Amino acid sequence: MQAIRSLSIKIAAALFAILMLIFMVTAVDWSQITGGSRSSVGEINGVSVSYRSYQQMVQQALDRRQREEGRTLNQEDIEQVRNDVWDQLVQQMALDREYRRRHIGVTADEIAEGIRTNPLPDFLTAPQFQTEGRFDPAKYQAWLQSTEAATLIPALEAEYAEQIRRSKLLGQVTADVYLSDPQLWQLYRDQHEKATIELAAIVPRTAVPDSAVPVTDEEVRRYYDEHREEFSRPATAYLSYVQILRTPDASDTAAARARAEALRTEILDGAPFAEVARRESADSQSAAKGGDLGEFRRGSFDPAFEKVAWSLKIGAVSEPVLTPFGYHLIQIESRSGDRARGRHILVPIEVTGSHREALDARADSLEELAGERLDGTALDTVARIMNLRIGQTNPVQKGTRVQIGLQVVPDAGVWAFRARPGETSRIVEVSYAYFLFRLDSLRPEGVPPLEQIRPAVELAVRNEKKRDAARRLAQDVSKRLAEGSTLAQAAQALKLPHQVLGPFTRVNPPFPAPQIVGAAFGLPVGRVSDALDTPEGIYFVRVIKREAADSAQFAKAMDEFRLQQLRLARQDRVRNYLTALRDEARVTDRRDRLFTTEAQAQAAQTRQGS
Repeated sequence: MQAIRSLSIKIAAALFAILMLIFMVTAVDWSQITGGSRSSVGEINGVSVSYRSYQQMVQQALDRRQREEGRTLNQEDIEQVRNDVWDQLVQQMALDREYRRRHIGVTADEIAEGIRTNPLPDFLTAPQFQTEGRFDPAKYQAWLQSTEAATLIPALEAEYAEQIRRSKLLGQVTADVYLSDPQLWQLYRDQHEKATIELAAIVPRTAVPDSAVPVTDEEVRRYYDEHREEFSRPATAYLSYVQILRTPDASDTAAARARAEALRTEILDGAPFAEVARRESADSQSAAKGGDLGEFRRGSFDPAFEKVAWSLKIGAVSEPVLTPFGYHLIQIESRSGDRARGRHILVPIEVTGSHREALDARADSLEELAGERLDGTALDTVARIMNLRIGQTNPVQKGTRVQIGLQVVPDAGVWAFRARPGETSRIVEVSYAYFLFRLDSLRPEGVPPLEQIRPAVELAVRNEKKRDAARRLAQDVSKRLAEGSTLAQAAQALKLPHQVLGPFTRVNPPFPAPQIVGAAFGLPVGRVSDALDTPEGIYFVRVIKREAADSAQFAKAMDEFRLQQLRLARQDRVRNYLTALRDEARVTDRRDRLFTTEAQAQAAQTRQGS
């Protein structure tokens, strides 16, 4: 009975988001209840989405994701959940409008039949409905008559009603999907006919040296004026930061070695190596297998590890072995020639003990002195007080993560586009450092001034001139071919890349250009194509061989192939239809105005209290 109650709770939680979607779709203008547009996160097809209802849905989704992942969610996770919930709302409201437009409804009998004959996936896998490892319909039918099921039926009815409506709608959308025998044969040929080709390539950026195409200031200005739309950029944030590195010191190294020695003592006292590895090893992949490394060759690991692995007595447990990854305990089970099989336990060298406490205290001071401030001078002041260097991140485009050199820092990219210039963040903690960021400036979406993007415009001008030069080079290739040279000879004479590719099919070519695919399967064998001008470069193709699809094999597999292709065609139709519905929806999204940083929220509370 307890298991059934647990299942009911699980299903009810899973259905909550759907019920909230239905609630939002059927609600009247919620801005009238919550206080107008200031309490609305936006409108979808004329329906106002209240801040309160949206936040309830987001919180439920956050709780569900946190339970599933078993960890605290960061700001990027929260932002992703918010966006997912919003996208679900847009999709659901677009579908609801289609239901009304097409007069698609659902009856009580249809819902009852759906509940009775089509259990939800959670029911199909629930242990109490299993007999000998398989779903038992009789147990499910018995449960439907129980009092526990009665409490869940309203939620099930709402879910099944939505499923049935959607099934009817998509049935209408895909009703005319049909594949004739000729169409089916063409699809089969696309997947099974093969071509082998000879390819000569003129890639402008490499075939033409920069010195051959000088670029003037006048050309740059003219290109910028005539192609402004090409240089539109998303909103971009410029950030400064200070950091406190979490670099291990000698005390951390000693602590890691002491921990490794303690684990070795535990094993020598009788604990199974595999059991200790599962519990303690930082190498998660091998830890899951009791530290098992499988069979490995000499030269596969760090030299210090290898030296011990090939000298350690079989079955013995090594002393701690230091590598760049930390300390290892090694046990070799067998060894022959340059192959060995064994296990290991990895104890990483991490900031710990009093050293960690000191760094944490320093990070706390940094946050207390400069975290979540609207005054831009706070970062400069704390840098002087704490003797920290102020650095600049790479420019951060909206929707991307902050990058410092080759390191990527989470959360700060989300914060940056809610902050105001001069504002500082809270501490962002990663494994190797604590960071505090300041938003220095925010460039809005659009076309930057020429001086800000001059190198990019110069590159575009140079590439255009290189393409013109490449076309002249292609004329030279064509001339040599007309005079009797083979494609290989022409490519060699002009020092162009030349290769043989294939065999390959139309649906799995080794290059993206459709012009090349068309030539590979359209030209007669032995014929060389004209110059094929593609976005990637200019190509010449000669068909070496073509292998026809087997029509007899097609005839044998025709019925099964038809079902497979119809399923794919319907899936494609549904995908395109849902995308079109989403694109056509009238959406006003005001969420960015409502979700502010903590520094802004605190400032607003201070103003209200004064």
